[in-house]
Amino acid sequence: MTKLKIAIQKSGRLNQDSLKLLKDCGISIDNGKDQLKASARNFPVEVLYLRNGDIPQYLRDGVVDVAILGENTLVEKGEDLKIVERLGFSKCRVSLAVPKEAAFTDLKDLDGKRIATSYPNTVKKFFDENGISADLHIINGSVEIAPNIGLADAICDIVSSGSTLFKNGLKEVVKMSESEAVLTVAPNLSAEKQEILNTIQFRIQSVLRGQNSKYILLNAPNEKIDDIIELLPGMRSPTVLPLAQEGWSSIHTVVIGKSKFWDLIDELKVRGAEGILVVPIEKMVL
Repeated sequence: MTKLKIAIQKSGRLNQDSLKLLKDCGISIDNGKDQLKASARNFPVEVLYLRNGDIPQYLRDGVVDVAILGENTLVEKGEDLKIVERLGFSKCRVSLAVPKEAAFTDLKDLDGKRIATSYPNTVKKFFDENGISADLHIINGSVEIAPNIGLADAICDIVSSGSTLFKNGLKEVVKMSESEAVLTVAPNLSAEKQEILNTIQFRIQSVLRGQNSKYILLNAPNEKIDDIIELLPGMRSPTVLPLAQEGWSSIHTVVIGKSKFWDLIDELKVRGAEGILVVPIEKMVL
């Protein structure tokens, strides 16, 4: 039986979030402690736990078929590989940082300086595009210590909250790019494996839509219904049901996107909505 081989990070937050996504897609992985390979009980999938930086080459070699990994790793080692789905978790940025006490005006201040990084290709490309020449020191591991031990004048690393930089006496000065977890695919996937991948993508998209949406139920006087519906960007159109209390109705709809969610709630209240219930959506299948 044909199985799709999926590579995920061996350990860390990306590992946990990747396994959770597969679980949310109904794929149960039988993996024990320190296991490097595990099969799904209920789906033609095999998971390989690999070092993030090694995954792009394994994809090229056909050792694995698809992978969940950080976009920053693809920029560094796999720009030739195709992203088929952005997954929205493990978000971070690739940034330059210098010691807190260092004077910094703009990128030109790093010209001729020593930069410690685990992302030499990313830094070189960014510096070349901006006309900066620097001495790169490649470090596999915690680069934040490099300025403190006199190895470098600045670092380039992934930044999430910035707490690690703060603890090491560094300040973020230039955001080079943003990154998130992505689903990427090997160059030559067989038709059988592509079919399995299509099913997984469909499930992933349903999970991601659910995560980015809310189900809203509210009560409103009938004379306010048109004003309220005007605000609600439902999947097709809101559902309106009469209440037992004469002159009142219940309105049900799905709100997609979170960026202006509370602004919407405030405006619904202004237009007469009462008893607003907001319910999370596990999955949204279109």
